[in-house]
Amino acid sequence: MESLLIKFEGSENYLYYRDNFKYKDSFSMKKPAITEQPIHSILADRWSSRAYDPTQFVSQELLLSLMEAARWSPSCMGDQPWQFIVFNKKDATPWTQALNCLSIGNQNWAMDASILILACAHQNFSNNEKTNRWGQYDTGAASENICLQATSLGLVAHQMGGFDVEKTRQLFQIPSQYDLMSFIAIGYPLAIEKVNAEALAKEKEARKRKPLREIFYTNQWGEQSL
Repeated sequence: MESLLIKFEGSENYLYYRDNFKYKDSFSMKKPAITEQPIHSILADRWSSRAYDPTQFVSQELLLSLMEAARWSPSCMGDQPWQFIVFNKKDATPWTQALNCLSIGNQNWAMDASILILACAHQNFSNNEKTNRWGQYDTGAASENICLQATSLGLVAHQMGGFDVEKTRQLFQIPSQYDLMSFIAIGYPLAIEKVNAEALAKEKEARKRKPLREIFYTNQWGEQSL
């Protein structure tokens, strides 16, 4: 199958479409979104792979870059309600403890990731302790910044909601005023020839999204005009 190459007007950004998936540098799989409209290539290329290379480790330089991306996320009143705990596989004991907090299904593939990051959201505003109903929303934005920055660096990032919240809270002594939102597994993509058949079948599954007309209304609820 041939790819359709689109060049954005006035930009050097490129978007590649393909019916199912494609390979990057002839050995690692890349599965850009098949979009209805052109979007930035980093957005299209971000996807939640489960195939990590267990032999490669994310450097401190790249890890700091991911952290910086989260730091510059937008938040209500600039409150920055997020807190992250970073677990590096090079520090085996806490990393393994974090891995064991995940559901078994997530452990089966996240065990090959180099980094695990736990995202937590403060329930209240820092300046007046009033309930911050946007805290989780803002923490999600910061987490997505991490994932997009990871994509731009050639890394894989996969957010997970499947973990034992209370076990995680107790194990890492997380204060009660923080909601535990997700773990993010980060690492390098596994060479395609090293992915086993069962995992490869899942990796090759087509990415699907609802059409624009189902998620955007115009002027009032339920008014579809796209």
